[in-house]
Amino acid sequence: MYVLAFESSCDETACAVLEMSEDTREIKSNIIASQVDIHALYGGVVPEIASRAHIEAISKITYEALSVAGLTLKDIGAIAVTNGPGLIGALLVAVNFAKSLAFANNIPLVPVDHIKGHVAANYLTHKELKPPFLALVVSGGHTSFFDVKSYTCLEEIASTRDDAAGECFDKIGRVMGLPYPGGHAMDLLSSKGNKDAIQFPSPAISGDTLDFSFSGLKTAVINYINTKRQKGEELNEADIAASFTKTVVNAVRSKIGEALKRTGYKKIVLAGGVSANSHLRQGITEECKKYGAEFYAPHLSLCGDNAAMIGAQGYYEFLEGVRGDEALNAYPS
Repeated sequence: MYVLAFESSCDETACAVLEMSEDTREIKSNIIASQVDIHALYGGVVPEIASRAHIEAISKITYEALSVAGLTLKDIGAIAVTNGPGLIGALLVAVNFAKSLAFANNIPLVPVDHIKGHVAANYLTHKELKPPFLALVVSGGHTSFFDVKSYTCLEEIASTRDDAAGECFDKIGRVMGLPYPGGHAMDLLSSKGNKDAIQFPSPAISGDTLDFSFSGLKTAVINYINTKRQKGEELNEADIAASFTKTVVNAVRSKIGEALKRTGYKKIVLAGGVSANSHLRQGITEECKKYGAEFYAPHLSLCGDNAAMIGAQGYYEFLEGVRGDEALNAYPS
């Protein structure tokens, strides 16, 4: 069946068409209207501006996605849409557009959780991947371990207690004056620095827990930068980026063994925007080898917010009988 999918949880307006079946997971089109240039002026996402940009783009990219796929609405078997979590105003744009399109054309509407969508990006990259497995979602809003029991049943077993890793990458990048979004720039800069130059506090909470706390690490790095500037001392930005990245990667690595032990799985799936970070991928790859675990990560083009991942998850939700009606709403968290 063909699934038309929408994503507008933050600053990307996205529409995709997928062909899905028991043996097929194929992206027919995956269109993204990025707002990076707009929000770069402010150093971060401005919710009201994001919502308005979604409104301006969503109809156009829908026509484009169908055209690239060589299909019409008559060919679509289901419409999937992200209805949370995310920025409420941004979410409502795609939710209301998808509702109107679905009911006007008598097409089943399927609401999709954004986090499940990130995990589902791996189904499109690794056609052989099937649950159950352990998933680690690392993004601007989440840093969590999930016990993925089935395609539609994900149980959170650990998370950050405050800031998310992706938010820290972006915020520290902004403080250093790196281009927006800071996460990508930090990844590139880290490769040029000495990862052992500076010791920062680990965000891995000690004790019998898999949880993280990134607020202290973020504060420590920003204080280090500000102190250096106040003293008029030269900042080695590459060393800061490398040391910070190493701290994050080591914290994640320190929890993987216990997470695999608790779930009993030998497969770990990485998902979310920060899954594009080359150092995190390498660190988890090395850690998985210690435990004889298989490691999966999405194609770089599917790490950030996109509609293809929503379509993939939407297909499995559809099979489970999940439907949205005229009362479908968005939720921010």
